[in-house]
This record gives sequence, C-alpha cells and structure tokens, in this order.
Amino acid sequence: MSTGPFDLNELKRRMHGATQSLKHELNGLRTGRASASMLEPVQVEAYGSHMPLNQLATVSVPEPRLLSVQVWDRSMVKAVEKAIVDSNLGLTPATEGQVLRLRVPELNQERRKELVKVAHKYAEAARVAVRHVRRDGLDTVKKLEKNHEISEDDQERFAADVQKATDAVIAEIDQMLAAKEKEILTV
Repeated sequence: MSTGPFDLNELKRRMHGATQSLKHELNGLRTGRASASMLEPVQVEAYGSHMPLNQLATVSVPEPRLLSVQVWDRSMVKAVEKAIVDSNLGLTPATEGQVLRLRVPELNQERRKELVKVAHKYAEAARVAVRHVRRDGLDTVKKLEKNHEISEDDQERFAADVQKATDAVIAEIDQMLAAKEKEILTV
C-alpha cells in the first residue's frame, strides 16, 4: 500500500534485504558438513584482479565431508589453492592436476559453541537493521500526519502495519538462527 512518500512494500523489501544478508552470512558458517556455499567468500587473485572462486572453477560436493574444486584454467590452480588456504576456512587443499579436494574436518564442541555465538551476532545485526527500517517507516508516517497529508487514524493504521511487518521479519530471523544453531550443534 502506497500513500505518497509512504510505501509499506518498500519497507518490507528493505527488511527482507536484512534476512537475505543474514542467510548469506549463515551459509558461510561451517557446520562440519561440506557445502559449496562454504567457498563463496573466497576471492582469487587472477588475471590482474580479485575474482570470486566460482568464476574460475566448479565446486561440487561428492561426499558429505568433501568438497571438489575443478579449476577450469590450468594456470590458475596455484592461485586458487593459495586463495583457499589464505581464506582462514581451515581447509587444506589436496591437488590432483586441475582438481582440488578439500576434506572438511570434524568440528569439536568448543568450535561449535564459537560458531553459534557468531551466528547469534549475525542474527542480532539483522534484527538491528530491521529495526532501523521500522524506525524510518514510523518517522515517515509521523511526518505525514504532522504535515496533515494523512489522518491520525491512517497514521495509527500505517504504524500498526509497519510493526506487523517488523514482527514477521524478526520472527523469520529467529527461525533462521534456530535452524542454523541446530545444524551447528548436531553432530
């Protein structure tokens, strides 16, 4: 619903951006299971610039605890290997020709607890981002009412809509966090 400068769908879109960002950050957290998304943050020094790994190689998961990286250009194998080692993911490549095999080590309990803390930090940052969007929306609604562009009833209704959208997105963030926490802590 759009009333002049107030657009609830735009606020929802901005809130949804926070959940997408959280989803991407949570995917980067290692859980002891191999996942192609683990290597998404890896940037490779290639052809005079930094490139995402997926632009230089195909990443597959042949076994639950093994990643396979098929480098397309033979001359880039060493650069890809170095980028993976430098990425601090705790993965050591075993290179066979143009294929790098990455064994995903078992996580100990202490490391799992650290990962849960990191997941909580990511979720809180997403909640804060959503609250900022809510505040922007409520400020806009108040300003519209103050300038007599909408009635007091409309202002209350729009404010309730903004709060309802905020509550829904916060609940989604909490669900994502709970699922990731369970994934990290289950062996």
